[in-house]
Amino acid sequence: MSVVVAIDAGTTGVRAIAFDHSGLPLTSSYQEFNQYFPQPGWVEHDAEEIWSAIHTVLGHLGRALQTMDQSVAAIGITDQRETIVAWDRTTGRPLHRAIVWQDRRTSDLCAQLESEGVLPMVRSATGLVLDPYFSATKARWIFTEGGITPDHSVALGTIDSWLVWKLTNGATHITDATNASRTMLFDIRNGQWSEELCDLFGVPMHVLPEVVPSSGRMALTSDSCPLGAGIPISGIAGDQQAALFGQACFEPGMAKNTYGTGSFVLMNMGATCPAPVDGLLTTIAWSLPDASGVPKLTYAYEGAIFVTGSGVQWLRDGLQVIENSSDVTALAASVESSEGVVIVPAFTGLGSPWWDPYARGTILGITRGTSAAHLARAMLESIALQTRDVVEAMASAGGLTLSALRADGGAASDFVLQLQADQLGVPVHRPVVQETTALGAAYLAGLAEGIWDSVEHISQNWAIDVAIEPQADRSLVDTAHQQWLRAVERSRGWAKFTPQG
Repeated sequence: MSVVVAIDAGTTGVRAIAFDHSGLPLTSSYQEFNQYFPQPGWVEHDAEEIWSAIHTVLGHLGRALQTMDQSVAAIGITDQRETIVAWDRTTGRPLHRAIVWQDRRTSDLCAQLESEGVLPMVRSATGLVLDPYFSATKARWIFTEGGITPDHSVALGTIDSWLVWKLTNGATHITDATNASRTMLFDIRNGQWSEELCDLFGVPMHVLPEVVPSSGRMALTSDSCPLGAGIPISGIAGDQQAALFGQACFEPGMAKNTYGTGSFVLMNMGATCPAPVDGLLTTIAWSLPDASGVPKLTYAYEGAIFVTGSGVQWLRDGLQVIENSSDVTALAASVESSEGVVIVPAFTGLGSPWWDPYARGTILGITRGTSAAHLARAMLESIALQTRDVVEAMASAGGLTLSALRADGGAASDFVLQLQADQLGVPVHRPVVQETTALGAAYLAGLAEGIWDSVEHISQNWAIDVAIEPQADRSLVDTAHQQWLRAVERSRGWAKFTPQG
């Protein structure tokens, strides 16, 4: 028997999962790694620690598969996307800590570039906005303030590139089109690195990886891989695109939301690159070879919400109102409502549809009677409210009406999904296999190696575990949303950059 192994390199930890032919997980291994916060608004990872964690979980998985008499047919990789790392091609050692997607150190640079009038060109080519979230300004920082000279000894890439490099012992420097589309250095219209954007951000093209389709045999592992040498690496996708694929959202208009550290709504927009829309990102959903082997791009609208599950972590670690993240649901459900308390968790600015890096978190409506339970409920309500803002912007831009939302992720509890269904006014479906990010990476790899013969085959594997229908009074829901929008306005621009001179 053979399985497909998915490596899911997330923001706070890494996971390896083995999936069988039915798309069901057989065994898995998980390990967290350290987060570094050297200054307010800065977030970093040690790329060697990420690799060490990957090495550990693959070792655990490999031993488990041996006892099950299972062989590995292919490896798929999914990752945290915009996080960027530079390393030495000769030694294979990182030259600087990886700068994480949450990092805001380049806010002023983004504001400066926008004042110089480059935003229309950036939006047209990349579908993105000038925000510190994306990789390009992080790379520029590494090559300026970071003190790294981008000569021919330097390799640069997102975490997928780093892992492929390590799994092949430095033989392969690649990324796929989905990850490339998040760097702000890639023209999503023609599927190539943009010389104009690379010049704008001071990133020499020779440091960048080769861009390959999301599905196809890309490399073979070396003996540096704990699963063994010679295993095909055949699928790569950024985590949110992988989740869209794992949720079998193969038709235009189908959408999913992944409720994790942040939350990310993606809607399949088909094979034609849609025009940029204020408040939303346009991204490459995946790149698949057609019948003749020519890579074809599929596009998506994306709404990126920076803080959802991490807001619950803040209640746990910052305010210490809960001992474990799993305790938040019971605490929130212990009160009938938040009693007018609204939390806007703009801890690292606001993403879609606001795109305000200078917004900061606010708590409004506190009275002497406000309790930890009200704060917990307001935090969970903020997840559903932020998602509503994104979905409404997306449906309006695409001229589409959402019929149902497919949900996954660690924060997708029944309680949160009921709040979500009430806010959206449509059913929310959670699938049987909730590790859809890893499953998407496995599907992409398995397609290339013949484990699954078509996306139709994959669609047949998708099954609903929980279907949640809207229940709340619509007028009350809309009143809560209007109050939320008032709170959002009060959070915006709090840390506004003021140009000098």
